This record gives sequence, structure tokens and C-alpha cells, in this order.
Amino acid sequence: MLFVQYPKCTTCIKAKKYLDGKEISYTSRHIAEDRPTREELSAWIEKSGEDIKKFFNTSGKLYKELNLKDKLKDMSYDEKLDLLSSDGLLVKRPILVTDDIVLVGFKEEKWEEVVK
Repeated sequence: MLFVQYPKCTTCIKAKKYLDGKEISYTSRHIAEDRPTREELSAWIEKSGEDIKKFFNTSGKLYKELNLKDKLKDMSYDEKLDLLSSDGLLVKRPILVTDDIVLVGFKEEKWEEVVK
């Protein structure tokens, strides 16, 4: 399992405590220092079954500074993917990646289904 997170993010801290509490083995990756590549994001988005918009960190400072709330609707999928891969802090976190499933954000009930 790959746990993509930002150590200062409170939601990531909760997710890490959850995984550790369940004694789940995972590899941790700092999203800002080792940001996801365009190819990884593309694969994760497809595997997750979610819309690409779900992968944007809408509460982040950079998202707001770039006024992405208004700009995203006029951008192509490829433009959104390029933008996401340009800065790890634009990406919603945490992300849990398994061989079969990708979860974005931390909702304990959803994670429970995956980590059984």
C-alpha cells in the first residue's frame, strides 16, 4: 500500500493514526517533496473511478491563489492533469493506493473496506 500524504495536514495525520492503529503495512510518501507524476495521477484517477476534480485540494492556499474554482471548468482534462502534476500541494490528500483501489481523502468507512 502507498500512503501519499503531507505531514502537516490534519486529515493525513488522522489517516496515518488510523493505518498505524490497524497495524497496516504501507509505504509513506511526502506529496510535496516527492510529488505524483502526471502518469501516476492519470493512473490513480482512472483506478479511483472519480472525476479529476476530486483530486484537487480545494482548501489549499495555492488552489485559492490561482483562482482554480473558476478556471477548472474551462480547462481540458490534460490541462488539469498538467496542473495537478506541477505541484504536490494542489493534490488532495491523503491518497491511499493499492493494487486495485485508489482512495482520495480520508473517510474512515471507505478506508475500512480497503484495509480489511
